[in-house]
Amino acid sequence: MQYDFLIIGCGVTGLSCGLNLLRRGRSVAIAERGLAGAESSWAGGGILFPLLPWDYPESLARLALRSMATYAGWVAEIEATGGGDAEYWRCGMLALNVGEGERARAWCAAHGVAVEPAPSRLFTLPPQGDGGQTLWLPDVAQVRNPRLVAALRAAVEARGGRVIEQCAATGVRTQSGRVTALETTAGTFAAGTVVLATGAWSGLGLPGLAGVPNVRPIRGQMLLFRLEPGVLDTIVYRDGLYLIPRRDGHVLVGSTLEDAGFDKSTDAATRARLHAAAAGLLPALGTVQPVQHWAGLRPGAPDNIPIIDRHPDFDNVFINSGHFRYGVTLAPASAELLVALMEGTTTPLDAAPYGWQAALERAWDAEHGDASG
Repeated sequence: MQYDFLIIGCGVTGLSCGLNLLRRGRSVAIAERGLAGAESSWAGGGILFPLLPWDYPESLARLALRSMATYAGWVAEIEATGGGDAEYWRCGMLALNVGEGERARAWCAAHGVAVEPAPSRLFTLPPQGDGGQTLWLPDVAQVRNPRLVAALRAAVEARGGRVIEQCAATGVRTQSGRVTALETTAGTFAAGTVVLATGAWSGLGLPGLAGVPNVRPIRGQMLLFRLEPGVLDTIVYRDGLYLIPRRDGHVLVGSTLEDAGFDKSTDAATRARLHAAAAGLLPALGTVQPVQHWAGLRPGAPDNIPIIDRHPDFDNVFINSGHFRYGVTLAPASAELLVALMEGTTTPLDAAPYGWQAALERAWDAEHGDASG
């Protein structure tokens, strides 16, 4: 069977693209080398906000803010279509020890991000010293990643999309500057257009299809604790460490940034370090042990800016990858931008910063620095 669109990669990014296309009446299949959403989409924490956005390039902020503005409605539509529950929760975020706090407040004011005095219930947190300012961001939301993946898949299938698991891509068939079919371990699939949404594996490419430039796996280790519901009811962030509460009492703690290739192993030293740091923020965690410790592989890219563009070698191959830490946050806006590029319609925001050439330039800058100085 030939599909209008064949998407390689069935994480949040691939599923979001597929759902957007299905809404437009296109036929869609999503091929996944393992299980749907079992890589970084499953492993992450689900904070729907960059950490911290005033420290990132404006192009990332624009894409994130567009996603964040539509997320509640996007999730509601997904849940109504497929019947799942992504556990979207506008729980707010308390950012502690924020350096250059006035610059952060100015950024929030300029971008319409609310900053309010911290609620009195949060004053039970241990004193945090005077290294920086405390910012309470009441509109920051979260989703529960595995449940978002399940809800997205259900919505895709409810609209007639096909998810093909245990289907590793092995190569492509080409003709006249176009990819005509994808060869996989589960057979050959013909498609009018191919989308690469392969996350941390995007840089590897396929025989006959170059990989996405400068995307590499970055390992992140996470801990999960079980407390009584209500012990913590907001995200807490300090100096790269975050605590994410779930409504049922679970608390996620993360995360590391490790350039370790495709190794998803965990280690006891990191477990102990994360546990101690988390207990320093929330003492209730000091008296319990983690119920789970895992690692995921993010699709690392310079400046956390994704590549959303046409592949330079083929007219009908497109890329949606390299979202680094923010694939879940950026999913709605990334899918919207990609579909506009594929359909040749007006893009919702300037697409140039997310292009292939821009990715190459960022990688050069990251390696060589600013030569003009």
